[in-house]
Amino acid sequence: MTKRSTGIIIAIDGPSGAGKSTVARLLAERLGYVQIDTGAMYRAAALLIAQAGIDPSDTETLQAFCQGIDIALEYADGRQTVIANGNDVTSQIRTPEMSLLTSRTSTLKPVRDALLKSQRQMGVDGGVVLEGRDIGTVVFPDAELKFYLSASAEERGRRRCEELSAKGEQVTLAETIADVVKRDQQDSERDIAPLRKAEDAIAIDSSAKTVEEVLDIMEQLYKEKINSTGMAI
Repeated sequence: MTKRSTGIIIAIDGPSGAGKSTVARLLAERLGYVQIDTGAMYRAAALLIAQAGIDPSDTETLQAFCQGIDIALEYADGRQTVIANGNDVTSQIRTPEMSLLTSRTSTLKPVRDALLKSQRQMGVDGGVVLEGRDIGTVVFPDAELKFYLSASAEERGRRRCEELSAKGEQVTLAETIADVVKRDQQDSERDIAPLRKAEDAIAIDSSAKTVEEVLDIMEQLYKEKINSTGMAI
């Protein structure tokens, strides 16, 4: 991944379904920054664990294995490629099976410790946008600009319901809202890197906002931050 010698670190945290991934990608495009897709990195780690036949509950074996994994993101012509232990796994990590395994392995300390080191190495020079649950609190607590992007459980459930229905899945709005509330509770109460708003993060509620409106707010705050530090945009 190409390192930037100028620019700041922008962290976007928030609950599931708030639109963080979309906003992070589009904000990076607007600013000419690089998006570090932490979700893709966790998916790649889950794939390597599955390929090695490791039981995620076997903490000792998992820890030894994770110390040797190498996951990187490469960008060319606007396309992101995920490289895991030297192999392009971009398409392999986007399966329903990997989604399920990732939700199980991404909360485990050996996995998070291994990827934390990689994420910090990728973003240390700035000019990056990262999104997740613990970017501004754990990965980059000293990030120059932090956002906490949220939306009501009802709105996030509605978005998720529409997304699943478009894929042909039979779901109800009540079910998806209940799932969102359950996921929020799990993310907030987990032992490793729980979801919480950093004290210096700027809260943005996207419930009644379009993606463009959220991006406009973030871009304006970015410009104010840059101007206050005397950096050139």
